[in-house]
Amino acid sequence: MTPKKTWTLPVIAIVALFGVFGLYRHSASRKVLPVARTPAATSPPERIVSLAPNLTEILFALGLGEKVVAVSNNCDYPPEAAGKPKVGTFWQPNTEAIIAAKPDLVVTLWFEQQKAVADTLSRIGLNVWTVRIEEIAHLYTAIGKIGEASGCEERAEQLVRSIRGRMDELRSQFASAEKVKVLWVIQTEPLRVAGRDTFVNQLIELVGGENAIGPTVQQYPPIGTEELLSCGAEVIIQSAMVTGNIEQQQTAAEAFWSRFTSLPAVKNKRIYVVGADTMLRLGPRLPQGAETIARCLHPNISKQQSQ
Repeated sequence: MTPKKTWTLPVIAIVALFGVFGLYRHSASRKVLPVARTPAATSPPERIVSLAPNLTEILFALGLGEKVVAVSNNCDYPPEAAGKPKVGTFWQPNTEAIIAAKPDLVVTLWFEQQKAVADTLSRIGLNVWTVRIEEIAHLYTAIGKIGEASGCEERAEQLVRSIRGRMDELRSQFASAEKVKVLWVIQTEPLRVAGRDTFVNQLIELVGGENAIGPTVQQYPPIGTEELLSCGAEVIIQSAMVTGNIEQQQTAAEAFWSRFTSLPAVKNKRIYVVGADTMLRLGPRLPQGAETIARCLHPNISKQQSQ
């Protein structure tokens, strides 16, 4: 069976997927309301459509799974989400299918394709909330606002406390650990990595790592051989390009990096291919992603704790 491509592809989509911080409500008049406070709906929504995997995960984590009547083709977690009716892809939502689902709440991400759909749905009077998330802290705000839009503020507060609490525990746990230089690879041909102005960098630093790449203009810059060899990466973490077959991708990654023997990560066989959904999906499973990174950076600490 051919492995399914993850929702994070194409690679540069990572930037577009999460956009910039903010959460706004579109009204039928297309007025954009401020993030600080949005008028509550007259009654909680009963039919919700989600157009992004991380938004779907948030809705299910808030206990709203039964109210989610349709999702984008890319929504695959939790397993129940994969069985929901589909309303087009992440990149090309099907406006007619969304309307046919008869939603009283549509939750979208802020980037060009979904914004155009959100504007269309708003003009015909549907209740559409559009969220921008780029940093970890913004996830907490977005969860709170989605809870507000769906009438479950208390559950949203509990979810935020749970995620924030675990992330704070990890930050404290590795605060005094020796810094490990990490090269986070988004794709290998051409070679493109996560820069410092990204939430991936936040995850690296949260668990005692340091980005091996210095400041860059692009968030996910391409790098050449000279910059690669001079970065001194002690650990290479590579995002899986397809779901499943991690072992096969691990073998391929090791073969690719074997030519760069001067890199400490290659010399010491510290190359890791990790599933992209928990790491690159700013949603409720983010602590699991951070824990996976921690195990890559500090295997000895992780082993001691498991004993």
